[in-house]
Amino acid sequence: MTEKLYNVLGVSKTATEKDISSAYRKLAKKYHPDLHPGDKAAEEKFRELSQAHEILRDKDKRARYDRGEIDEQGHEQTPFGFGGQGSGPDGAQHFHFRQGATSDFGDVFSNIFGGGMGGFGPRGGFSDFDPGPQHARYRLDVDFLDAAKGTKKRITLPEGKSLNVSIPAGTENGHTLRLKGQGPADDKGRKGDALIEITVRPHGQFKRKGLDIELDLPISIDEAVLGAKVRVPTIHGAVTATVPKGSNTGSKLRLKGKGIHAHGKTGDQYVRLSVMVPETPDRELEEFLSAWRDKKKYDPRAKMETAA
Repeated sequence: MTEKLYNVLGVSKTATEKDISSAYRKLAKKYHPDLHPGDKAAEEKFRELSQAHEILRDKDKRARYDRGEIDEQGHEQTPFGFGGQGSGPDGAQHFHFRQGATSDFGDVFSNIFGGGMGGFGPRGGFSDFDPGPQHARYRLDVDFLDAAKGTKKRITLPEGKSLNVSIPAGTENGHTLRLKGQGPADDKGRKGDALIEITVRPHGQFKRKGLDIELDLPISIDEAVLGAKVRVPTIHGAVTATVPKGSNTGSKLRLKGKGIHAHGKTGDQYVRLSVMVPETPDRELEEFLSAWRDKKKYDPRAKMETAA
């Protein structure tokens, strides 16, 4: 049977060279060990994909494989169909990816698809695959306002090196900053990059939605009924806003341009009003509202549907 390599790539035996390369690129991106550090199953799958691609993309090797002259690892087949022995239990020389490190996806995939993988050895394993300098990942906690407005921080890496890091305005939780050439050196003296993943601490008042900022603002009964000028916190400092007469809990004010300024765009701040009664009971207010209620008979729930 000479269908295994085609099944590995998910193509038919009549697939063109273009179909084979396209299938390989798609699956290699999915299973590349840099995307699954420490995952032996992904490493094995990637090895199988690479072996299949190495043979099927070569017209002569593909023809010999289809005729049963070589096996899935490229070994010469004996008349009885037995292949040669490899350096691993499955007859392949394995390449072990370093855990805890990552490579730049663009660099990795350009190596894969541009020939940087090197050739396969006589036993079908990786012969000279050099992934290049490895990148190191770190995590940095940043306050909400610093991430929203941008800031500069000096950090010290676990190995003792200190770096100045610019946090761009509008940085989101999970965003990764790349510091070129600031990673640890490999055994050849080459330095990868320091990849710093940002964790944004939540704020007690502000919430983010894209470039917009949302804020809940408590107002008093008289401000809600009569309207008022009130001070409203924003990420850029407090401003004065107008509460319209007859405002209710849930009413929203828009403060144009008071959101996040990033990527050449500017967000707004949306203020959700919340009507609050005095925390301390007010007898005078209670008497006034009691008399008002007796005269007005106002029912805010009159239009709500009731269950049958």
